[in-house]
Amino acid sequence: MRIAVISDIHSNIYALNEVLADIKNRHIDLTVCTGDLVGYATRPNEVIETLKEEKILTIMGNYDEAIGNFKIICGCDYPDPKDAEKAGLSMHFTSEETKPENKTYLRNLPKEATFTFNNKTIKFVHGSTRVINEYLKENSKEAEEVMGELVEDILVCGHTHIPYSKYYGEKLLVNAGSVGKPKTNTPDANYVIIDIQNEDEIGQKESSVKVEIIEVDYDFEKMAREIEENEILPNDFARLIREGSSK
Repeated sequence: MRIAVISDIHSNIYALNEVLADIKNRHIDLTVCTGDLVGYATRPNEVIETLKEEKILTIMGNYDEAIGNFKIICGCDYPDPKDAEKAGLSMHFTSEETKPENKTYLRNLPKEATFTFNNKTIKFVHGSTRVINEYLKENSKEAEEVMGELVEDILVCGHTHIPYSKYYGEKLLVNAGSVGKPKTNTPDANYVIIDIQNEDEIGQKESSVKVEIIEVDYDFEKMAREIEENEILPNDFARLIREGSSK
């Protein structure tokens, strides 16, 4: 069972289109999105409508929850007041831009999903199993706590914008990274493929799980220029797109 997991698209339709094209060439059985379809960039409606057209199972992110429920804050962690101010501008633009029917779609997204493939149970969330906007950063105390309580075999999340996989005992934590706003110091979009092979395929007594992080080149300059030409969004968002940076 080969599962492609995308996350944190953040209204970047150009990155999403290239990632979906890449997925179609990799013999994927199921594609899942772990949320944050909107925010920061210029194309929230196109992103939402593409995922709907492709019938991609999508989990609600904190930005999706905020826009879908007409909230004024996105639930992100911004210690710097300047960053919080920029996020407010992003919320304003995204709320004004997103069509009513697409807000309804965001509002009705599930907050988690759980499946079993080849004897491995896998749970998909946006932030964590505890809170939609909790950051499960690699080697963090929060990740240790959540994985210590996990009933399933595999937990898949997003929200940090940095892809990784790590075992906590026999439990596996996978972060799907970010399609539209990566924080990996490269502008390339990224996502993960989780390959769950059963014992018959590999001649072992238990299922085997492999995780591959995929980077995809796309026209990030086109997205950055659209942000710069927008009258509401901060130009700094364009720099973050170009640099693949969080600051």
